[in-house]
Amino acid sequence: MSASSRASAPPRVLTVAGSDSGGGAGIQADLKTMLALGVHGMSVLTAVTAQNSLGVQGAWELPVEAVRAQYRSVVDDIGVDAVKTGMLSSAELVETVAELIGGTAVPSVVDPVGVSKHGDSLLAASALDSVRTKLLPVATVATPNLDEVAQLAGVEVESEDGMRRAAAAVLAYGPTWVLIKGGHLSGDAVDFLTDGSEEHWLRAPRFDNRHTHGTGCTLASAIASGLAKGQSVPEAVAAAKEYVTGAIAGGFALGGGIGPVDHGWRFGAGDA
Repeated sequence: MSASSRASAPPRVLTVAGSDSGGGAGIQADLKTMLALGVHGMSVLTAVTAQNSLGVQGAWELPVEAVRAQYRSVVDDIGVDAVKTGMLSSAELVETVAELIGGTAVPSVVDPVGVSKHGDSLLAASALDSVRTKLLPVATVATPNLDEVAQLAGVEVESEDGMRRAAAAVLAYGPTWVLIKGGHLSGDAVDFLTDGSEEHWLRAPRFDNRHTHGTGCTLASAIASGLAKGQSVPEAVAAAKEYVTGAIAGGFALGGGIGPVDHGWRFGAGDA
């Protein structure tokens, strides 16, 4: 095949996150999402977990030098159009990734992962301050859920009325935009996006489906995919919300606990 007849490369998105051996969240969810949305997914592994539908049985953080080498290897040769972060379990790792992202002039989506779907802690208490002072300031979009807002900013949200207050508390740490995910509230699945002046409420029906493992990783990766395509933040978030709503609707049982969302729902074939 001649160079002139080759298809041009799709937008490039890099995920900096942990591995989920069960395939529902983490790097695995990120790459499935990116494929489904038509971008080229690349990865920097930050941790390896022993994880299944029942929870996280073990987690092993990679050395900082391994994370830095992966990042530089990809970005310096292949390049990148957007970066997404997930599980960063230690202060040293958070600070290293923040430094790398700060030196890369592309949009970044920070999913400040603190607790797994099963309630397992994925972030050392000592890393919280580094997330606040180093990582959030370099984020184009931060996507905390209500548990993470409480963990990071000490703001407890029990209704939609509290979501503006939560957003203001997170914006104070420096991200350009914040998306407060209200999935833990009752009623419709409502999220609140703001940069401190613009406000966007995103609503979707709530499905009677407990198989929602990987929702946060999937949403953040979908936003990064939209930004890599050149969409504005509100456009990327709205498209990501639509994608993840379909993925939640198609979530399926796997193992004895909480199954994953269906990253391939638009193809009609599930993840199989």
